[in-house]
Amino acid sequence: MTASCSAPRWRGLYAVTPDEADTARLTALVARVLEGRPALLQYRNKLAAPALRREQALALQALCRTAEVPLLINDDLALALEIGADGAHLGRDDGDPSAARRALGAGRILGLSCYSEWARAERGAEAGADYVAFGAMFASRTKPEAEPAAVELLGRARRELGLPVAAIGGITLENAPGLVGAGADLVAVVSDVFGADDPGARAAAYRALF
Repeated sequence: MTASCSAPRWRGLYAVTPDEADTARLTALVARVLEGRPALLQYRNKLAAPALRREQALALQALCRTAEVPLLINDDLALALEIGADGAHLGRDDGDPSAARRALGAGRILGLSCYSEWARAERGAEAGADYVAFGAMFASRTKPEAEPAAVELLGRARRELGLPVAAIGGITLENAPGLVGAGADLVAVVSDVFGADDPGARAAAYRALF
């Protein structure tokens, strides 16, 4: 399955994988999360070598296609293109969004981390991004050095850019409702989902917020 850039606005959990070196463990965790029907799944592994990243991305792609959940690759446009993933999520050091849009074509998803930078979100929208992400909304165990982002950016982006808006950083089931109320279409979560005793049930609980 390939997601369309003209798809309806995504709403719900944006599940982001942890840095997991054991492919079997990672796929087992993702399979449980997919039972909870996240809106999107992002493969992110900052610690893996390229060969392991490719192996894991291919394994997750098979799971996501069965579940009909779009798979995006974090910070690696080349890998997303190589395996035919549903899209890529890029940070500020991952290349020009306009070039990424051209490479992905009209049928795949381009997401951008905008941190606390409104100008980056505007440029991303002009370049053809399909969603923009702001954060860290709260202190994050995954990225403890991340700069904070104002919650007001979520509503502003929804009003002015006309794109789905993702919130990221330190999100839990307890603080997520406030972000949804502030305008987040997606809540991107790592630890509070993948570290839960029942990742599928936790994913479903996030879905229920929408």
